Amino acid sequence: MTSLLARRLLVVTGKGGAGKTTIASAIGLLAASRGLRTIIVEVGHQDRLSFLYSRAAANPGRETRLQADLWSLSIDPDQALLEWLQMLGGRIPGRLLATSSTFQYFAAAAPGAKELVSMVKVWELTERKRRRGPTGAYDLVVLDAPATGHALGMLESPMTFGAIPRVGPVAAQTERVRALLTTPEHSGYLAVAQPSETAVSEALEVQHGLHERLGRELDAVVVNGLLPRRFYERELTLVEQLPGPIARSAAKAARAVYDRSRLQHNQLARLRRRPFAVLTAPFQFRAELDLDALGRLADHLARKL
Repeated sequence: MTSLLARRLLVVTGKGGAGKTTIASAIGLLAASRGLRTIIVEVGHQDRLSFLYSRAAANPGRETRLQADLWSLSIDPDQALLEWLQMLGGRIPGRLLATSSTFQYFAAAAPGAKELVSMVKVWELTERKRRRGPTGAYDLVVLDAPATGHALGMLESPMTFGAIPRVGPVAAQTERVRALLTTPEHSGYLAVAQPSETAVSEALEVQHGLHERLGRELDAVVVNGLLPRRFYERELTLVEQLPGPIARSAAKAARAVYDRSRLQHNQLARLRRRPFAVLTAPFQFRAELDLDALGRLADHLARKL
């Protein structure tokens, strides 16, 4: 994982609801604490980080400083495609272009265009000689990617999309994005999974998809929300032998915790038979994380890196 933080891009994906944004945020916080100029990038109409850091919602496409050495950016794929078409169209006003048949054609007739242009935006952030924007260059870009299926399609877009690369300036950028995504020294891939059969299976789908589509391997999986082993079978047997209604209630609760933990650790064992690194993040007994809890999670991951 230390080698992952040394790369230019770290892609975080996994099953929806597994805690991708939480883990991506914790990794970004950890990298910043180590003095790495880090930006966490979200794709789509979302801006969870501004809320977490008690900031006003940022405009899509605007790099927002969260704290020392840490920034965030939300990429709106529609806006990214519109900006690209404006680049091709010279000084055509954006409002006019957004309603034009050209924009509608590319948006509807060129599947993958939005994903590709979004990845070009991400690539621009990884450039060491970058001068655009208020911050200059970043040491690490953490991409809080969409859920598995959409993320794999987005990552594959430079390899499969043919319409845009044939049109002038995007051709060279597309090749640079492809090189970034397929070079292990420059990019890393991390999946987040809850310790359930479905979520672990989806993490394994990420591994398969990366291998088949990009020729890459998954670097690590973070198993998020893992319950600790509070009881072993012998201890549980002793509790169940205690007399009285209170003891029986306690034994029933202990059995439920034991069974759930056992199932979770069985799924953990599935992952540990694979060649990638497996990290764990403990179950959080709260509905929403605050900055203090996020900091503790970053510290927990740091001890495992």
